[in-house]
Amino acid sequence: MIYIDDRQNNIEITKKLESTIENIIDYALKEEGVEIDYEVSVIFVDNEEIRNINRENRDIDKPTDVLSFPMLEYPEGKVYKDVYIGYEFGPEDLDEDKLVLGDIVLSLERAEEQRKEYGHSFLREVCYLTVHSILHLLGYDHMEEDEKSIMRKREEDILSKFHIVRES
Repeated sequence: MIYIDDRQNNIEITKKLESTIENIIDYALKEEGVEIDYEVSVIFVDNEEIRNINRENRDIDKPTDVLSFPMLEYPEGKVYKDVYIGYEFGPEDLDEDKLVLGDIVLSLERAEEQRKEYGHSFLREVCYLTVHSILHLLGYDHMEEDEKSIMRKREEDILSKFHIVRES
């Protein structure tokens, strides 16, 4: 189950955008080995709200594009498919038989700014940020260069299945 909660008033969310996000999330999770019913929340906010959340959770007092709040824990350098494929989740891991993977908070205002900066579509930017955040929920990181290259490749592989590629 994917919950989309629009808490901003700056940018209209179309049915196409919502549907594309849901399809990409579902595809990405299946590709990464999530074979159990799941819950993911996607919360759209503006720059002011994401700045507040960033300050409260990361002590960084500035807006960002997307924040991920994973519910599962991963050993250093491991991702979902390394740890949880074949794992028997207990009732403490589930909510009404669904695995709660976490929350994504995405600033649509920042996505619009970045799409102009990078010269591609709003759809591409929002989908990229969504996939990026989903991979964080699954344990991926980009702090080290080798992790970053693995994560970037997964992002582009997933987006390319939907013909959402970088425009040149």
